[in-house]
Amino acid sequence: MEIRRLHLEKITARMAEKRRFIQVIAGPRQVGKTTTIRQWMNETKQPCMMVTADNVAAGDNSWLTQQWQMARLRMQSEQLHEFVLIVDEVQKLQNWSEAVKREWDADSQAGLNLKLVLLGSSRLLLQQGLTESLAGRYELIPMLHWTYAEMKEAFDFSADDYAWFGGYPGPAELIADERRWKDYMLNSIIEPSISRDILMLTRVDKPALLRQTFELGCLYSGQQLSYNKMTGQLQDAGNTTTLANYLMLLGEAGLLQGLQKYSGSAVVTRNTSPKLQVYNTALMTAYAHATNERIMTDPAAWGRWVENAVGMHLLNASRQQGFGLWYWRDGNYEIDFITKRGNQLVAIEVKSGNRIKNSGLERFEKQFGTCKKYLVGADGLAWQEFLKIDPQLLFDA
Repeated sequence: MEIRRLHLEKITARMAEKRRFIQVIAGPRQVGKTTTIRQWMNETKQPCMMVTADNVAAGDNSWLTQQWQMARLRMQSEQLHEFVLIVDEVQKLQNWSEAVKREWDADSQAGLNLKLVLLGSSRLLLQQGLTESLAGRYELIPMLHWTYAEMKEAFDFSADDYAWFGGYPGPAELIADERRWKDYMLNSIIEPSISRDILMLTRVDKPALLRQTFELGCLYSGQQLSYNKMTGQLQDAGNTTTLANYLMLLGEAGLLQGLQKYSGSAVVTRNTSPKLQVYNTALMTAYAHATNERIMTDPAAWGRWVENAVGMHLLNASRQQGFGLWYWRDGNYEIDFITKRGNQLVAIEVKSGNRIKNSGLERFEKQFGTCKKYLVGADGLAWQEFLKIDPQLLFDA
């Protein structure tokens, strides 16, 4: 089975170029980064080697240099004109970006065609190192959660399967045993994502509060929740600045995002209550006490999963394709999702279950001008069909 073919083709094309740029593949845990690069290694004719920093001892600042020297030695001993060094989980190395800059610049000065691919699951730490030390030397290949089309092709998921079990390939074959599937999610994806990708690599003064914030976000995903209301729900409530910072960390880890209200003003937007949105509905389901069968017989409850499936489809695409994503509300009028590319605005309403709400399209257009409008669900495009659409096309249709 070919995994994430578009990413594979992009890696192949960039590695074939004569110019040297550091290729950085960044994305959440268990979305196929390592599998994709290993598939590329099996298919390519370019000489390469892959190493992982996953088990490197803390404080070992020489490991990366040693791997680089081994790659150079292979080039020399085998008389190779080019070579590809791949480093997995690079963000776990202390001062990794400074070491990469030093070795990369040394090869550039020596005219050595040693190419580099970096893989990492902490987008925040990767971005810090890239902007601080490697500006102008790298290209980013974001790899996010699997789409419905990918899960359908790989595991024959139905749209209902995707809305409930989400887009993680690892536990996909366990869905017949929902308890086992949830155990895998909690122990093999959620816990490592928080403990290893956030808590071990970032200063967090209240780890228990961050975990509570994440669980609360999964339980209330799809809802607007003020920071004050969030503090009221948490046992170890911090101040609103702390909660906002924790949401930012969870967002950079590809777990949970706090969508801001669209206002046309960046200052106003940052001060509004966030609408919580998971990157993958599997995260909601992992904490759900009810079973799939029970939720699907409750139109209001199932509608929440459907709306979040639409939301995660847009959220992952926004990170992949670079367009903005917000929600909008004015009194009792609301729009579920607002997307923006350049000056193009798109408003998306999701009608699912028994949820009754006042459409805000007319009021939104009076305030912000004409925009493209899409209705997903009853009397509009079926949500199952919407999940098959590349969101980039919403701007061009």
